[in-house]
Amino acid sequence: MNQCRHCRRRPANRPRRLCWNCYYAPGVRDRYPSAAQHASKQLATANVEPPPPEEPTAAQPGTPAKVTVLEQRVAAKRGLWHPDDR
Repeated sequence: MNQCRHCRRRPANRPRRLCWNCYYAPGVRDRYPSAAQHASKQLATANVEPPPPEEPTAAQPGTPAKVTVLEQRVAAKRGLWHPDDR
């Protein structure tokens, strides 16, 4: 069995290859990133809404003009849909 990444004395029996004592010690767990398959996806899928667009667009849905407006909103890290869009 692997040794703990932090203390290197006890067997690693908790996630992040830490021992029980180090895993539950304040601040130690935060120093070692998770190697879990879905750990990075959880951060990316947090329920955080980007700010809405500043102005509505008059472009019709499905037109190249509307696609261009949506691309500009993504580049500006704004929400895609304004309440007053067509």
